[in-house]
Amino acid sequence: MARIPDAELERLKAEVSVERLVEATGIELTRTGKDRTGRCPFHEESEGSLVVTPARNLWHCFGCGTGGGPIDWVMKTQGISFRHAVELLRADLALAPADAPVKASSVRRMPAPVAFDADDQALLRQTIAYYHDTLRTSPEALDYLKTRGIDHPEAVERFRLGYSNRTLGYSLPIKAVKAGGEIRGRLQKIGLYRESGHEHFTGSLVIPILDEEGNVQEVYGRKLLNNLRKGTPYHLYLPGPHKGVWNVEALKESKEVILCEALIDALTFWCAGFRNVTAAYGVEGFTPDHLEAFRRYGTERVLIAFDRDEAGDRAAEKLARKLMESGIACFRVEFPKGMDANDYAMKVQPAAKSLGLAVRNAVWMGNGKAPERSASAPVEERKAAKGESIQDPVPSQDRPEPVPSLAASLKPPSHSPSQVLPRTPNEVTPEPIPASPVPPAPGDDLACEVDGKDLFLSLEGRRYRVRGWEKPLNPETLKVNLMVSRGEAFHVDTLDLYQSKARAGFIRQAGLELGESEDLLKKDLGKVLRKVEAMQADALSEALAPRSKQPSISEVEHAEALDLLRSPDLMGRILRDFEALGVVGEESNKLTGYLAAVSRLLDRPLALLIQSASAGGKSSLMDAVLDLIPEEDVIRYSAMSGQSIFYMGDRSLQHKVLAIAEEEGARQASYALKLLQSEGRVTMASTGKDPQSGMLVTHDYTVEGPVMLFLTTTAIDLDEELLNRCLVLTVNESREQTRAIHALQRNRETLEGLLAKEGREGLLKLHRNAQRLLRPLAVVNPYAGQLSFRDDQTRSRRDHVKYLTLIRAVALLHQFQRDVRTHGGLRYIEVQPQDIALANELAQEVFSRTVDELLPQTRKLLTLLHGWVEGECGRLEVDQADFRFTRRQVREALGWGDTQLKIHLGRLVEMEFLAPQRGGPRQPFAYELLYRGEDAEGRARMLGLIEVQDLVMTPCGRGVEPMRSESGRASVGVWADSGRGEVGEPEAAPELAMVASEPANGEKHGTFPAHAPVLSYPKTGRGN
Repeated sequence: MARIPDAELERLKAEVSVERLVEATGIELTRTGKDRTGRCPFHEESEGSLVVTPARNLWHCFGCGTGGGPIDWVMKTQGISFRHAVELLRADLALAPADAPVKASSVRRMPAPVAFDADDQALLRQTIAYYHDTLRTSPEALDYLKTRGIDHPEAVERFRLGYSNRTLGYSLPIKAVKAGGEIRGRLQKIGLYRESGHEHFTGSLVIPILDEEGNVQEVYGRKLLNNLRKGTPYHLYLPGPHKGVWNVEALKESKEVILCEALIDALTFWCAGFRNVTAAYGVEGFTPDHLEAFRRYGTERVLIAFDRDEAGDRAAEKLARKLMESGIACFRVEFPKGMDANDYAMKVQPAAKSLGLAVRNAVWMGNGKAPERSASAPVEERKAAKGESIQDPVPSQDRPEPVPSLAASLKPPSHSPSQVLPRTPNEVTPEPIPASPVPPAPGDDLACEVDGKDLFLSLEGRRYRVRGWEKPLNPETLKVNLMVSRGEAFHVDTLDLYQSKARAGFIRQAGLELGESEDLLKKDLGKVLRKVEAMQADALSEALAPRSKQPSISEVEHAEALDLLRSPDLMGRILRDFEALGVVGEESNKLTGYLAAVSRLLDRPLALLIQSASAGGKSSLMDAVLDLIPEEDVIRYSAMSGQSIFYMGDRSLQHKVLAIAEEEGARQASYALKLLQSEGRVTMASTGKDPQSGMLVTHDYTVEGPVMLFLTTTAIDLDEELLNRCLVLTVNESREQTRAIHALQRNRETLEGLLAKEGREGLLKLHRNAQRLLRPLAVVNPYAGQLSFRDDQTRSRRDHVKYLTLIRAVALLHQFQRDVRTHGGLRYIEVQPQDIALANELAQEVFSRTVDELLPQTRKLLTLLHGWVEGECGRLEVDQADFRFTRRQVREALGWGDTQLKIHLGRLVEMEFLAPQRGGPRQPFAYELLYRGEDAEGRARMLGLIEVQDLVMTPCGRGVEPMRSESGRASVGVWADSGRGEVGEPEAAPELAMVASEPANGEKHGTFPAHAPVLSYPKTGRGN
C-alpha cells in the first residue's frame, strides 16, 4: 500500500479545524481565554475537561489523557483506522456525530463509488473511474508518471489512467455486513479483488483497455515502487486471457501502426506525439484480438517497437512472420541494446525528436504479400512449417538499401537481429514505404524572438515577454516572469506555468487589464507554455549532447605538425622551441617533462614532481611544459579536496594531464591520487538517496585512468609514498642560471624580445597540434630482456617501471618515424636503441636524485660545496682537513638563503659529510668538509644501466646479431656533434643515428635525430 505523503498529512492537520470537528459531534464549547473547553465524549464527567486550542489546532482531555489533532479526533470518535480517517478528511465530508463513543465503526462514512446493483461491466467502469479520480489527487502516482515521462494531461484523461491505493475498501461496507460481503464477492468475480480480501491492483498505476463504446475489456497494473520484496509481480492483469486492443482508435485513423511490447512504452510514444500507437501485453502478448483488429481496419504497415533485448528481438521476428503472412508489411524500430522505448525516450531528450529518428530509421523486415499456390507449393509449405520466409522472387537490383538508424550510431555496427527473412540472391521485395515522420508538437512552430535573456512571442496583436526561461531545467517546475501587452495595456507576473492555479490567476488578471476573453488568453498561455518547453528541451539536448573539445586542424596546420613529428632533429627542435618560449637551461628537465606529458597516452603514464625553493622557477617550468600540450588534455587545479576526484566522472581524466600547482594543495586528495597513479582507477562507495524510492542506498563512484600526474612543491621533506611514484626534478638554482634568466628578462624589454613574443602563439599551436596527432599506440621493446637496473633496494621495483615507461614515451613520441606493425588485433611500434640511449641519459640525471641517500637539494649543496672548498684550498694552499668555513661564508659564496643552508647543512652533518667545529666564545660556528668526491664516479653508474652499444638486435624472425657497423666507419653516437656518417640499408647495418625506413604507406620516416645542439652522448668507436 502506498504511503501517505508527509506533505498531505501536514496539509490536513493545518487546514481541517479541530474546533469544527468537535462541534460537529454535538459538544458545546465555551471560550476560556484563547482556548475552548467542553465535556469529553470519551468518559463520564460532570465538568468539562476537554480543551481545544484553535491556535495550535489541537485538543486534549485532562480527564482521560487523550488528545491530538484532527486526524486523531476522527479516529477516536468514529472508531476507524488512521488511513480511513485520512481518507474521510480528504473527502471533506460532514462527519456525523456519534451517539456514543465506539471502538470500531461498522459503517463506512464515505460514499461508495460503485452501485451495488450494477452489472459486471458497469462495476468495472465505476471502479476504473474511482481509480482515475484517485490518481488525480495522489502525489505519489503523479510523480511516477513524471518519472516515466507519461504525465501528459490529455493522456491521463483520454486513457482513464488510475491509481489503486487500497482506499476503495474504505468506501465499501465491511465484509461482515451483508452488503459489504456481496459487493466484495462481485469485485472478486470480475478480478478486481482477491480471495484474501485485498484489491488486486493495490499500489499500481492502472491502465484500462477500452473498446470503441468505452467498455473495459482488460486492465493493466504497474507497481509504482521498484523495491518490493522478492517474488512480488510488478505487472498485473485481470485473471483470464487478454482481451481488447489499447487505443483502437489509432487503427481506424492510420494504416500504419507502431506496436509496442508494453503499455508504458506505447504511452511514451503517444505523449511524444505519435498517436498511431498500440501495445501488446508483454513479449508474447500479441493476441488474436490484435490480429483481427489489424485486418478489420486494413492496417498496411506495423512498426514493431519491442524492447531491444534477446527476448524482444526473438518475439519481433516471430511476430513479423505472422503479420507478413496476413499481408502486413513490417518494420523494426531499433533502440540501443538493452533499452525499451521508455528508457530511450527518458535518456535521449527531447523524446519527440529521439523517438522520431528511431521511427523514421526503422529497419525494413519485409512486405506482407501472401504467395499464390504454385508448383512449388510443397516447398513453400515446408518453409512455412520451419518458420522461413515465403516471398515472390523479384530482381535483386530492386532490393532497397538499408537505412542507417539512430541506434546504429550508438553501438558498434552488427548484423541486425530484426532482419529475419533469409534472402537468396534473386529474392527481394519492392521498395518499402518509409516510416511516418513524427508530427510536430503543438506550439513548436510559434514564431519567437530572443533578445538577450528575453523571449518574445506575438499572437494576434498580443505580445508576450518571457524571462527566466533559460534557467537550468527542473522537470517539476517552469517558473518564469511573464508579461502580456497590447498597446499600452499590460499585465506582468511571476508564476509557475505548471501550476494550474497560478495560470488561472494570471489569465483572470490579464483579461481585466487587456479586455480580452479568458478563453482566448488561456489558449495563448498554452501555446507559450509549449513553446518554452520546446526551447528548454532543445537547450537541454544541446547541453547533454557529447562535445568534442578538440578544435579542428586545418590542412596546413596538420602538415606543419606532421613535419615536426617527423623531424630527424625532433628532440633538438623541442629544446630550441622551449628556449624560444622563454625557458633557458634546464635541458634534461625540459625533455623529461615533455616526455612525461607524452606518456599520458600510455596505459601507465609517468608522474612528475618538480621540487625547488620558493621563486626557484618550478612553476615556470611546469607552465612551459603544459603550454605545449593541448588545452583539452590538461586539467589544472590550485588545490583539491579529499573527495573531489571521485566525482569527476568515469572518463573525464583518461589520458589527461592532471596538474596541481602545489603539492600542498593536493594533500587532502593525496591518497586518491596515489591510487589513481599506481592502480589506474579509484572507486568510492558513498551513501545517498535512491531517486525512485527515497531510501538510503550505496552508490559507487569510479574514476578511470590512466592519468599523468604533474605536481610542484617547495617542501624539503617529501612523502615517501609520493617519491616512490614520481620522477623528481630539481630546478637549477645556480648563479649562472640566475644570470641567464636575468638576461632573458632584460631581452624581453627590447624590440627583439617584443617581436619574439609575437611568434610565441605560433609555436604553442604547432606543438599542441603535434600532440593532437599522437595516438595511444602499444609500444613493444625488443631489447627489454637485455636491459639492466639496480636491484639492491626495494624501491627500485617502482623505479624500474618508471625507467621502462620513459623508454616507451620516447618511442611513442617518434611514432611517425616508425613502422606501425600489427599482430592480430594489436597495433604497435617498436623501441629503437636510440630511444634507450636517450632514456639512459635522462635516467642518470633524474633517477639518481631518487635513489641517492641524499635529497636532491642536499646533494646539490654538497656538490657545490665540494667544488668551492677545493677551489679555496687550492687558492690558500692548505689541505682540505685544515680548511674551516662558516655558514655565512657559504651563503656569500654560493648565494643560497640562510634558511636553506641551515636545513641542508644540518642534513650533511647528520649524514657525516660535514663535521661541525665549535669555536671559542667569540668565534662563529664552523664546519669541516669530510666529503672528497668519493662517490662521484659511482653515482654516475649507480643505476646499473646497460650501455647502448652493448645491446644486440633481436628482430622478429632474424636471430641474434651483434650491433656492429662496417669496418672503417665513423663513430656514431645517438646525437653527434657534427653531421652523420654514411648509412646503409637498415637490414645491412642498423645504426644508432637516423636510419631511413620504408613503411607500408611508402613515406620515409627517420627513427632518431643524427645530431642535436644540447645533449651529447659518449662516442664509443663502435657501430650499433
